[in-house]
Amino acid sequence: MQSELQEAYGFLFEKELLEEIAETGTLKKAAAGEKIIEIGDYVTGMPLLLRGAVKILREDKDGDELLLYFIERGDTCAMTLNCCMGRTKSEIRAVAERDTSLIMIPVSKMEEWTARYKSWRNFVFESYHSRLSEMLDAIDAIAFLNMDERLMRYLRDKAKVNRDEVVHSTHQQIAYDMHTSRVVVSRLLKKLEIEKKISLQRNQIKVIDL
Repeated sequence: MQSELQEAYGFLFEKELLEEIAETGTLKKAAAGEKIIEIGDYVTGMPLLLRGAVKILREDKDGDELLLYFIERGDTCAMTLNCCMGRTKSEIRAVAERDTSLIMIPVSKMEEWTARYKSWRNFVFESYHSRLSEMLDAIDAIAFLNMDERLMRYLRDKAKVNRDEVVHSTHQQIAYDMHTSRVVVSRLLKKLEIEKKISLQRNQIKVIDL
C-alpha cells in the first residue's frame, strides 16, 4: 500500500502526512461494477483512490440514475467529503468503473489534518472546486447539449477514464448512466457511427473521435 500511496499522492502530500495516511487509513478494494457507497449510507470515511476509477451517480425518486462525474487515482469525492464533515447520509452512489483500490480516511483525521497540514487543506479545497466544476458541466450538458452531443461526451469521458478507446458497455448500461432509454441510445449510436465518430461492435464501442 505504501508504494501505491506514494505513487498516487506523493506529489501532493509531505512525507509525514503520507505516513499518517498509511498508518490510519483502511485499505479497500472493489471489483468493476461493485458499489462502494450507497445512497442513504452514513459515510464514516473519505476515499483516496490508489488505483482504478469510480463513477459517482445520483438517483431520482423513480430510481433512475444520472452520472455526475468520474474520480480517478489521486482524486477524492467532494460529495463524500460533504457527508463526512456534516455527519449526514450519502446522497450519491459510488460504483467502481474498473477494479479499484482506495484508502478510507477516518473523519476525525480529516479534521485534524485540515488544521495541521497545508497540503491537505489545499487538496480538500481543490477537490471541492474540481468536482463542483464537473457537476456544473454535467448540468450544462443536460440543459444545453443535444442528446447526441451528450452521448459523445459520455463516450469520450468513459474512454479516457478507462484509458481505452474501446468502451465496454451495453446500450442499456449507457442508457442507465445517461438517464434515458435504450432505444434512444441505440438510435443515436447508429447516427454517430454513420458520422464516423464511433465504430459499433458487440457490447463495445470504439471511440474514433477522441
